[in-house]
Amino acid sequence: MIMSLIPLLPVFHKFNRQFFDQSLTTNREPLVKVRWSDNRLKTTAGFYKRKQLKGVIDSEIILSKPILSKLSCNEIHSTLCHEMIHAWVDRILNINEIHGPNFLSKMNEINKAENNFQISIRHNFPVERKALKYTGKCLNCGEKYMYRKRIKNIACKKCCNLFFNGSWNKKCLILFD
Repeated sequence: MIMSLIPLLPVFHKFNRQFFDQSLTTNREPLVKVRWSDNRLKTTAGFYKRKQLKGVIDSEIILSKPILSKLSCNEIHSTLCHEMIHAWVDRILNINEIHGPNFLSKMNEINKAENNFQISIRHNFPVERKALKYTGKCLNCGEKYMYRKRIKNIACKKCCNLFFNGSWNKKCLILFD
């Protein structure tokens, strides 16, 4: 069944009770804002972001209106729950990781308990993407990579991992033609 733009807050509260032991709320108020995107978020189904100003953490989950409005309720739920795991790892565990061991453990725990949807690291929802038209070359290893746009100060992940313990290093810069 295709569900167009369901209200997200009731689903957030349901999942918070069901999978997160009410930890993502304080006095029934969410620790993280939850909203639909405007129509610009077209290449990812959703994301979690946080910023900190003067010691106060402000975080939110944004789901893509252009992508998810065409999909089923289960796909919306899967995406929301995925982003809630990011919020949980960040706000509750106070750990800075993307799809690391804490995220994966919680994802697997929820997937075992859930019958209607499954959470994954990457979605395969239909997304229109621009063509890869720029070639970048690593200064260190010479490997070439294709990109949709030129990106400043990007480094070769393979070389940074091999030679600099995963840290960004200017010796591994990717330069564009």
